[in-house]
Formats: sequence, structure tokens, C-alpha cells
Amino acid sequence: MLPPPTPRLRFREMTEADLPDLATLELGGSRGPEGWIAWNLRNYEEHGFGLWILETHAGEFVGDCGLTMQEVEDAWFVEAGWHVRSDLRGQGYATEAAGAVRDAARAAGIEHLVAIIRPGNVASRRVATNIGLVLEREVVAHGGPALVFGAEL
Repeated sequence: MLPPPTPRLRFREMTEADLPDLATLELGGSRGPEGWIAWNLRNYEEHGFGLWILETHAGEFVGDCGLTMQEVEDAWFVEAGWHVRSDLRGQGYATEAAGAVRDAARAAGIEHLVAIIRPGNVASRRVATNIGLVLEREVVAHGGPALVFGAEL
């Protein structure tokens, strides 16, 4: 299940060949780029979705985005996630990609979508609200405080 292309972006499944590009992103966490790819390949197998590679129509790497399963306070949710290269931020790529991911989730019959965002990540908070997610609650997730934005689809 890939989102259809948007005016500026196309989506494709992540592979091991994407390691050099993914190493340029600020992914956070302890997985590292190799672990990030392995985790996404498992997501594709187990859930039929994961994070996809974002590229311009000319083939330039932009980042990743997609759907993952995330545990929050002992419950599992489908999360929309996105990462954009630091030199391309502020140009609307994350909002464009996240909107396509939300639409793909809706088309797949996912009823509730969340985005888990660190409180200081103002840009991602803005992306979440731009795609119709609202702040649902504050939690501790992945070792620190987080905000859960969500919406019924």
C-alpha cells in the first residue's frame, strides 16, 4: 500500500540500498540507519505498511514517511511518521507527504491515526495539525515526554 504520487513527491518502499540516504536523516532513537531499514522491512512483512522513501519526481531523496505500529501506554496505534532532510525543511514536503500518508491510511480502512511528537518539535506539531490531527494527550514514550496527536479517519 503506497500513497499515490503528489504534485512534488513520489513514494517507494525502503530497501537496504537506501542506507546512504537514510544516514543523512536525523532519525533519533537507538536503531541507527541499518536498524531503521530492518525495522521497516519487518513492518512491511507484519503489517503491510511501514515508512516509505520520499523522492522528488526527478529522483532526489527527500526523506521518509509512512505508517508504523506504535505502542503508547500499553495500547497499539497506527502512527503517521515523517522525516525530511534538514536542508529541505520548511518547504512543505513534510505536510505534503503526511497528507498523502493520512489519505493512504484512510483508504486502507485505518480508523484512528496518531502522530507521536516530542514537545519541542514545533515543525512536526504544525505538520500534524495541518493534516487534521489534534492534540489528544501528553505521554511518556520512547524514553521521554511526547505529545500524541490523533484523529478518527
